[in-house]
Amino acid sequence: MESALPVVVIGAGPQGLAAAAHLVERDVPIVVLEAGTDPASAVAEWGHVRLFSEWPELIDTAGARILEPTGWSAPTTGYPTGAQWISGYLAPLATELGDRVRYGARVVGVSRLGRDRLVDAGRSDQPFTVHVQPSEGEEYRLQARAVIDASGTWSSPNPAGADGLPALGERAAAELLSYRIPDFRDRKGFEGKHTVVIGSGHSAVTAVLALARMARRDPDTTVTWVLRRATAGNAFGGGEADELPARGALGIKAKEFVDAGLVSLVTGFRVERVTTDGDRPVLVAEDGRTLTADRVVVLTGFRPDLSFLSELRLELDPTLQAPVRIAAEVDPNVHSCGSVAATGAADIAQPEPDFYLVGAKSYGRAPTFLALTGYEQVRSVVAELAGDHEAARRVELVLPDTGVCGGAGLFDASGVSLGGACCAPPAQLLQIGRAPAAV
Repeated sequence: MESALPVVVIGAGPQGLAAAAHLVERDVPIVVLEAGTDPASAVAEWGHVRLFSEWPELIDTAGARILEPTGWSAPTTGYPTGAQWISGYLAPLATELGDRVRYGARVVGVSRLGRDRLVDAGRSDQPFTVHVQPSEGEEYRLQARAVIDASGTWSSPNPAGADGLPALGERAAAELLSYRIPDFRDRKGFEGKHTVVIGSGHSAVTAVLALARMARRDPDTTVTWVLRRATAGNAFGGGEADELPARGALGIKAKEFVDAGLVSLVTGFRVERVTTDGDRPVLVAEDGRTLTADRVVVLTGFRPDLSFLSELRLELDPTLQAPVRIAAEVDPNVHSCGSVAATGAADIAQPEPDFYLVGAKSYGRAPTFLALTGYEQVRSVVAELAGDHEAARRVELVLPDTGVCGGAGLFDASGVSLGGACCAPPAQLLQIGRAPAAV
């Protein structure tokens, strides 16, 4: 019977493991499918980056309850790196979940048993089919009573091209570009060289800061920070208005380095083409300007991978690719001030019953996701799946004020903000972006 089937959780990252912990507490059978070889494999790729959320904001309540009987103690202060988040919480939680977590198990498709996307008859009565490609062996299929997609967006970075598609020549030059925050402890790859960083979010700011510190020690190290928008007034984050102090400090320090001449800030540079000069990448803007670098770091955000969900019936916002009920709350073009409301099962439910997008993937392309938001989502979703509808409706989270104003900020020289301003005059517009450090 379908009731005996497990809930399948896609992804063993922070939200996937939290969902599993809540399901275990409610005695719901589960299978967690993780494409990587270890828990939180995406986090491990930016393990060298320090988060700007403190430890208490990074630990899910159900996860803590499962770990406490083992003698584990929750860290209470400090800002961990991604690696420390794994070793101090995520890996121990995965260990306690045991063989419920399958590694090297990449989900390549989700559908309904015997029903493609077009079929209405009996659709909701059929279990889900989850197609899995293991790292070794042949593809197999699992049946599930519900599916929670916590696969995140890390595997789908945005390109350098200003129109959302790879710039002309970008794919051919891919080996010369990086789409992740580099590990700057490897100084030989950057010292004495010219690095261009493309992007306006906290990933970009984090990279710019590390490079600027190198440039302060070594005058032969040069840094260019490229923004697509025409002005730089909103490129430095929430500053002192940010209730996550470590996040606000990033932008403050970046502005100091720009003002000191350690970072060259180039605005209105929208990449149209990537060429090469020997083994050096050359960026060509839509207006004909060029930048030649030794290294190019593209940190323009992420987008959800929806390819393996093509046989499901989803209702996503046409702009953000996020569930429509939360789009207005998270859209940086619309939601321009203060905190983003907590979201639960009712907000992220889909026309496909018992299928949920959670975590960073539920925000689509929006840059304001926090780990706390995902933990509240999975708590509510699991309560709904367990039949505890009152708990699913209840809100158990108050998010910190992000200090975000003005939506997408001043994009064109006309001075017109994409989202308008409700907190400050245009000269003080603030913008934060998604980054590993923004978890």
